[in-house]
Amino acid sequence: MDARQMYNKWLKDFADDPALVDELNAIAGDEKEVEDRFYRGLEFGTAGMRGVIGYGTNRMNVYNIRRATQGLAQFIHKVEGGAERGVAIAYDSRRFSPEFALEAAKVLCANGVKVYLYESLRPVPVLSFTLRHLNCIAGIVITASHNPKQYNGYKVYWQDGGQLPPERAAQVLECINALDYTDAKVMCPEEAKKAGLLTMIGKEVDDVYISHVRSLCVQPALCKQMGKTMKIVYSPLNGSGNVPVRRILKEVGFENVYVVPEQEMPDPNFTTVGAAPNPENYSAFDLARELAVKVDADVIFATDPDCDRLGCLVRAADGSFIVLTGNQIGCLLMHYVLSGRKAAGTLPANGAVVKSIVSTDMARAIASSFGVETFNVLTGFKFIAEKIQQFEDTGSHTFLFGFEESYGFLAGTFVRDKDAVIASMLLAEAAAWYKQQGMTLYEGLMNLYKTYGYYSEKVTSFALEGKDGLAKMVELMANLRGNAPAQFAGIAVKAVLDYKKGTRAEGDTITKLDYPASDVLFYELEGGAWVCIRPSGTEPKVKVYVNAVAEDKEKSAALTQSLLDAAVEIMNKNM
Repeated sequence: MDARQMYNKWLKDFADDPALVDELNAIAGDEKEVEDRFYRGLEFGTAGMRGVIGYGTNRMNVYNIRRATQGLAQFIHKVEGGAERGVAIAYDSRRFSPEFALEAAKVLCANGVKVYLYESLRPVPVLSFTLRHLNCIAGIVITASHNPKQYNGYKVYWQDGGQLPPERAAQVLECINALDYTDAKVMCPEEAKKAGLLTMIGKEVDDVYISHVRSLCVQPALCKQMGKTMKIVYSPLNGSGNVPVRRILKEVGFENVYVVPEQEMPDPNFTTVGAAPNPENYSAFDLARELAVKVDADVIFATDPDCDRLGCLVRAADGSFIVLTGNQIGCLLMHYVLSGRKAAGTLPANGAVVKSIVSTDMARAIASSFGVETFNVLTGFKFIAEKIQQFEDTGSHTFLFGFEESYGFLAGTFVRDKDAVIASMLLAEAAAWYKQQGMTLYEGLMNLYKTYGYYSEKVTSFALEGKDGLAKMVELMANLRGNAPAQFAGIAVKAVLDYKKGTRAEGDTITKLDYPASDVLFYELEGGAWVCIRPSGTEPKVKVYVNAVAEDKEKSAALTQSLLDAAVEIMNKNM
């Protein structure tokens, strides 16, 4: 069925939905828009679904939510006892997030699957904790993370608390693909409650979660002492972090937390955050910087709408604020956690940290200095979650810390996704620890570079929107595989890791990679630098990462920039 036929089918199938009829009639003469909305179904993968809100098979709407949930319900029924264990559901502050969450609950209940639904918005990590705490078979979060306001999404978690791994996602997708958009069953919420299928949850689970987060506090006495003078400006970017982040900072002893008033309460339009509610973007901190100058803050924190990512600005020597990268935050947090555990005598002999393949190698250098092993995984926190589970199942290692360069961090094992509530507490601790030594967090970072080497990184992306963009993405990756670069900026490629083929090629020597198949090309360069090219799993873009290390900050930065320029040139030649 082509796009126009599917368009006509939706107008017929959902003729009793006036909002849908009005919106689709308004684009009747726009063939490009009709095609973009209906040329495919919204992709369901290991990150669930994510897309622009609107009507169409390639949009986020109630009918896509119902169909996906019907497929998930049917898959759950294949697992013995799964329906009785149930599904936990949470949502953030985006447009239609509460409505989509309720629709998912109504479909699950209609299929006899028990549901635990949060009564108001909650962070992603709280959902991950909740489904483990309640022994649910699965979890759902309605969120589009840090995407612009026109997006929303649907993330699915499995019983370990991590997002669906590729094999499980493929099984759920098979169930979804067998369904028409009209096949989903729904049940009235009041009827579901009477039948014991729908339970609303709230503070009682929050309290248990926060108690677990507090247990990760490395130096409680330090927090109480330095928390009297430390000043933190915080912005939840109009999302779900406002209540839990402020609560944990207060409970561990940080008394001077100033919240950006314009960004405190939920706002689905994210009116004051710039292009997107993304703590990676310097512009998202504009109002926070103004407040920080006013109150003379030590650090500025911001969390994205679903509160799984943490961004940070730190004081420089001249009093200005500098944005930290995700790699820098990850290394500061890792070093602080490992230092604290070592000082307390609780650093295990089989300790492990886990990072994504595109995150800085500085993490390995730090971990090695503490006798801790580093594990690399594919991009996506679900793979860090899988590693944690593997450690627990085999007893081989004790998980201490995990992170991704895209501002996701985790300590502890009671959550199996990146957690900005935990990260906020630990980064506040780290800032207090350095302040006690007469240093800013930025000066602490500079000390790490002096000790472990000047690592630097850059990331850029190529947006490839729509049907044509998807085809270009496939063609680009195929061209790169067929025409492997021999060098970047005059630095020879030592080895090529192709995670789709599952091979590492160094000259004529081919070795197998022990990773799930993924469309990623990773180029190891002579001297320790590397370049990685991968399509995003959540957005219509191809990302390019470069990392380098040198004996000083200027040489490292220059090398990284030259590598990025070379990588961009190679990308343009293969587009």
